[in-house]
Amino acid sequence: RPPHTRAGLWASLRERAAVLVALMLLQSLSSFILARFQGMLQRHVVVTFFLTMLVGAGGNAGNQSTVMVVRGLATGEITRRNAQRVVRHECICGALLGCVIGVCGFLRVLLFEGDPVAAWAIAVTLVVIVATSTMVGAALPLAMKRIGLDPCHAGPSIQVAMDVLGVLITCLMCTIIFADPHK
Repeated sequence: RPPHTRAGLWASLRERAAVLVALMLLQSLSSFILARFQGMLQRHVVVTFFLTMLVGAGGNAGNQSTVMVVRGLATGEITRRNAQRVVRHECICGALLGCVIGVCGFLRVLLFEGDPVAAWAIAVTLVVIVATSTMVGAALPLAMKRIGLDPCHAGPSIQVAMDVLGVLITCLMCTIIFADPHK
């Protein structure tokens, strides 16, 4: 039997369902964040048009880092000795990726919405989300392994973490960038 089926169907189902239910409950925190920033979102509806792009970019970038680290742990390439260097590498890479993705997002919003302030808000938000997600994505499987959890759960965990953090970062950044300086 393949290793992932040795525990049996019901044991596997119990473990996986527990993780997925917990993640679903954590993901619902986004609704509280959106409710808190409802006024800004109503005044700047354009943010909602790009919300899935923003949080999706975070989930995708974070998942790339997570998969690379989980693979490194599985192959023995990543050890306690070099883990900090790996996370530092991912942080630098994430900041650079954030800039690349941010420029693409800026152009996307500017070309299709024609609003340079909205384009700037989305671009800056993308930079912060992608940089954050690569750092968290690299650190999460290492932290899970350290506390005795299976690092394979870092994949779905980073998606949920970045969905919630992505919504929070989006709302905070857009509130700052769209702030009326005359108030």
